[in-house]
Amino acid sequence: MILITKIAVEKNNHERFRIYVDRGDGKEYMFTVDQDVLIQFQLKKGKEISEEQLNQMLYEDLIKQAYQMSLRFLSYRMRSEKEVRDFLHKKNVPHDVIEKVLHTLRQNRYVDDQQFAIAYVQTQKKTTWKGPQLIYRELLEKGVEQEIIEKAITQYSVSEQMEKAKKWIEKVSKQSKKRSEKEQKMHIVQTLKMKGFTQEVIDEVSKEIQQDEQSEWEALQYYGQKAHRRYEKYEGYTYEQKMKQALYRKGFSMEMIEEFLQKIKEEQ
Repeated sequence: MILITKIAVEKNNHERFRIYVDRGDGKEYMFTVDQDVLIQFQLKKGKEISEEQLNQMLYEDLIKQAYQMSLRFLSYRMRSEKEVRDFLHKKNVPHDVIEKVLHTLRQNRYVDDQQFAIAYVQTQKKTTWKGPQLIYRELLEKGVEQEIIEKAITQYSVSEQMEKAKKWIEKVSKQSKKRSEKEQKMHIVQTLKMKGFTQEVIDEVSKEIQQDEQSEWEALQYYGQKAHRRYEKYEGYTYEQKMKQALYRKGFSMEMIEEFLQKIKEEQ
């Protein structure tokens, strides 16, 4: 039998207790347990416990410690079950302890993938430029079941997607005026796909991507001058072909390119 010789409160954590024991060899051993474990096993000085009771006590304390770690992890923001499981796994918590902790967290509603998915969709659509498909993929990576995600993602309506995509287009259009209308449209379409907007939304908002003639001309001058500096060493037909190819690849119309080249000639 193991004899408890002393019990003392931890200095830095008053919810944990140091348990000093004598295993019968005259040496003193010490371990710590949570106050709930202390109460559960009715530990006190002079009490004798078996090796089996000690192991059970330490196991229960391990569960308690893992549970407290989980609560601290959850205190920063909501988490999916997978995020909590991965967190505890990285802390080298045994698998069976992790499952017991998750069971208790579910009972106490500290983890709930359905509520997590709903909150995640709401947060992402309010604070980011992400579309529903990207949010869907992120929730899958967080271990949320497809059925739960599909229900949660319905909060992100088509009209909200349209509004978000249009605002993003306005932002991009203000930031960059050095693209042709064609190149700008390609850039916007590709980026909206990466951001997870549906093809339906992309097709609809793309119709509104238009650049006025003045902005298109300014963009052509910007790229035209760069191309001119690159190819001015060439003459005649070779120079014109290289200029036309470079500017056409940037999405400018051949009519505007011809006009620009004519101005270059006049200036020379």
